[in-house]
Formats: sequence, C-alpha cells, structure tokens
Amino acid sequence: MSRTDSLPQHDAAPTSDRWWRGASHQQWNTFRSAYLGWALDIMDLMLFAMVIKHVGQALSFDKSAAGMVVSASLLATAAGGLVFGYLADRIGRARSMILSIVCYSIGTALCSLSGSLGQLMLFRIIVGLGVGGEWSAGSALVSETWPARHRGKVMAWVQSAFAAGYALAAVLAAVIVPLVGWRWVFVAGLAPALLGFYVRRHVEEPEIWSRQVRRMGFGETLRTLLTGHARSTIVGLSFTAAAMCGYWGLFTWIPTYLATPVADGGPGLDLVKSTVWIVIMQVGAALGYITFGYIADMIGRKKAFILFFVCSALSVPVFAMIQQPAVLMVFGIVVAYFGTGFYSGFAPTFAELFPTAVRATAQGFVYNGGRAIAAVAPALIGFFASSYGVAVGLTATAGFFALAALIVALFLPETRGAELT
Repeated sequence: MSRTDSLPQHDAAPTSDRWWRGASHQQWNTFRSAYLGWALDIMDLMLFAMVIKHVGQALSFDKSAAGMVVSASLLATAAGGLVFGYLADRIGRARSMILSIVCYSIGTALCSLSGSLGQLMLFRIIVGLGVGGEWSAGSALVSETWPARHRGKVMAWVQSAFAAGYALAAVLAAVIVPLVGWRWVFVAGLAPALLGFYVRRHVEEPEIWSRQVRRMGFGETLRTLLTGHARSTIVGLSFTAAAMCGYWGLFTWIPTYLATPVADGGPGLDLVKSTVWIVIMQVGAALGYITFGYIADMIGRKKAFILFFVCSALSVPVFAMIQQPAVLMVFGIVVAYFGTGFYSGFAPTFAELFPTAVRATAQGFVYNGGRAIAAVAPALIGFFASSYGVAVGLTATAGFFALAALIVALFLPETRGAELT
C-alpha cells in the first residue's frame, strides 16, 4: 500500500502564522541557502529567455530553434533532479546542493562561448542538470529542517526567490546587453558558484536524514518510487507536468511577446520597457508564491492548487488580448500571481508524500520529470509564435493549467500537516 493511501488527516489549521518565531540558527541557515540557491538558479535558467532575440541574430536561428534550446535545458533538469536527488539521499542534502550550484554556474558561463546552435544547446543542458539538482537537494533540506505546521509557509517564502531570480535576470540583460553584448550576460551567471562556499561552511545535514542507518542503492531507490509509491509518483508527475507546460510555455515567451511590434499582434515595447514590465510582473509572482503557502496551510494543498490553476486558465487568454500598456502591466501582475504562485506547493506536498530514504530523489524525479515533460511547451509555443503569432501561442497555455486543476481535483490526496517519516 502506498503511503498516500493511509495518510493521517490533519484538518486543524496551525495556531500561528508567525513561522519565524523560535527558529534555530540551523533553520535560518538552510532558509538563506535555499532562498539564494533558488534565486540564482532561476536567474541562470532565465537569462537565455531574456536574450533570445540577440543570441538568435548572432547565431542565426529562429524562434522554433530557440524553443528547442529551452526545451533541451528543461529536459536536462529531469536528469539533474534524478542524479543530484539520489546524491542528496546518499551523501547528504547540503553536499548535493553545493555540487548542483557549481554545475549550473559553470554551464551558464560556458554559454558565453557559444559559436553555434549546437554548442549553445549543449551548454544549456549543463545548466539544466544543475538547476534540476539544486531544487531536489534544497527542497528536501528545507522540508526536513522546519516543522510540519509551518512547512507550507516556509517553502512559500523560499519559493518566492524564484521571482527575485527572474527579475534579476531581466535587469542583468537590460543593463549588460547595451553595454557589452549578450555574451557577458552569461558570464555574469558564474557568480552563483560563490554560494557553494557559504553552504559548505554554514549548513548542516537535517537530523532526520542523519538518523538514517541505511542508504539505498540507485536501483532500489527507483524500485521504491515506481512500486511502493507508484500512485504518489504518477499523480505528482502528471499534475506537475501539466502545470509546468502552462508555466514554461507562457513565461518563456512573455519577454518576446512584450517586444513584438503592434503590427505583428504584440504591444511593441522596447527592451527597457519590457524589462520594467517583467520586473513588475515578478512582484505579482512573489506575492503569489508567498500567499500560496499561507493558503495551502490554511485550506489544504489540494484546494489551493485547484484555485490557482483555474484562475491561471481564465486569466491567460485575457492577458493575450490586452494592447494598452498600462492595463497590460496591471493585469500582468494578476497573471504572474496565479501563473507562478502554485510552485510553492510542490516541495511541501512532495515531501509529505514520500519517506526520508527516498525523499530527495522522489522530489527531484517528480518535479523535474514534470519540467522535462514540459519541455515540449516552449517548442510548441515557439511553433505557434512563428506560424500564428505569439499571442495565439500564449493563449494555448490556458489548456495546460485547466488540465492540472482536473488532475488535482480527481487524484491528489490531501497531505496538509502530515509529519515526515
């Protein structure tokens, strides 16, 4: 029987939302490390989206090819999540996190040396490996260090780093490209490697992991996921993939859409204005990440997911029809709020579905496996953008969000408040 079939129900809401009170030094160290790791890995992952136009012109490839590059890096996150997730279960969460940070930092810097589409794709795959691994190790580290009653809120604040990283990528591109060109944008992506030194010095392994007396081999770990916890794995992978198809299809192409001329169906914003819009949208995303955690701890993971997925499906088509810049900015905050906020629910939900012995591998496999499946979305939207216009492509992502809501409603068990085992 899967653990999800016999999960204890914890319907009582937490007595206090002040999750920071009484937190230990170690808990704060893991929080800071995971927050910075998340912000910087998303920064490195999204740098390419910010300079697609410039890189495409320099290396002579179109929107469809650019979508394939993004898709390749997303596919690589699945392998990275599995490998580094297994390492986190085997050698420790903090050690695996360090290795993954170094991996994505080096991969990003290598992108600056790209002389062809093939080289760029290879380097973006290296980035994807590290990004997938960092999430696996970091999510397990935080989930196992903070108490169950605040897990959703703490992970929500950590996940809000995603918005900071996205905005930082936009700012770096806007500042660096006009001065020294797109290659130096990727050089800046080497900076996160310095975070590894902080993690190595200040972060200890969670006690629940340290108490494990036996470490599973890779084959045994996979068998545990695919047999003993098959239902959790399949359900988690399914709704995560659907939601991420919506997200990556939408937010990979929003920068390009904002810069698309009015004659071609876009709002026609220049690079600086597009950057301002993107940063403002990330304010909405940050609010979405944070409030999702509070909502999920209050009404449950399942209802919170459904609420955000349905609102995303309804708001995307409206966003694609707006032409007035001021209205676009305001409604962009709404789209970012619902279209990204649900990410805060993945880590605590997956942590509550799987035991400590395989938790990091499971989280890495489900989350990044979903992201790998979602690799079809940027390429698909890129095809629609080339054939019918970017606005049509963005509208198509609403269907993915609706599918995610349906899967959660029918199959996801409620895990709010479950103690980790």
